[in-house]
Amino acid sequence: MVQFQQWEVPVKRLLFLGCGAFVLWHFFAPLPKATWHGLAAPAEPVQAMDALPAPWKLGQKTITPRARYEIKAVVLSKHHYWAGRDEDDISPYDLALGWGVMSDAAVINALKVSQYGRWYNYTWQDAPPADPGDIARHSSNNHIVAASRNIASKIEALKRLDVVFLKGYLVDITQPDGWSWETSLRRDDSGGGACELFWVDTVEYEKGAL
Repeated sequence: MVQFQQWEVPVKRLLFLGCGAFVLWHFFAPLPKATWHGLAAPAEPVQAMDALPAPWKLGQKTITPRARYEIKAVVLSKHHYWAGRDEDDISPYDLALGWGVMSDAAVINALKVSQYGRWYNYTWQDAPPADPGDIARHSSNNHIVAASRNIASKIEALKRLDVVFLKGYLVDITQPDGWSWETSLRRDDSGGGACELFWVDTVEYEKGAL
């Protein structure tokens, strides 16, 4: 008992300092730089609302497809949520994705990208590296719902600056107690409700972005 008490405070202190160092590193460490030339993902996402399947069940939740959706984009950021809420259980990862002008290395490198609270944010110093409207219209935050464990493992493996192709459906999700989560169906919106709720059944990617 005496030896345990002698070590208890230092160990807790070390754990506290270690957690603090990790938080500081996570939020303030320099982001890796993009090094390619040209646009890594020039094409616009493809969205279509025809030939949709009927809603399906995932546990107690009902998944209602709103549009077929596919996108090739640069992973600007990835964030893992694990607070145990309904959203975090069904969609543990958000991906901030960029295409068109937002797949240009110089533009990406000039932006500070962050994610928290199911939001995607970007800032710049001095002048914006591209037209702010183009930045907003060519990037999005995606709440990823993996269609299988294999898809989930591929999402988990993605890193910043990977070029990824994702395919599946933009969906709304409801459950019997009245909880619901709706997708955006536009790329030019911002603020609350502007994120894509993306049921992903296909993942292909290139590590390290070209």
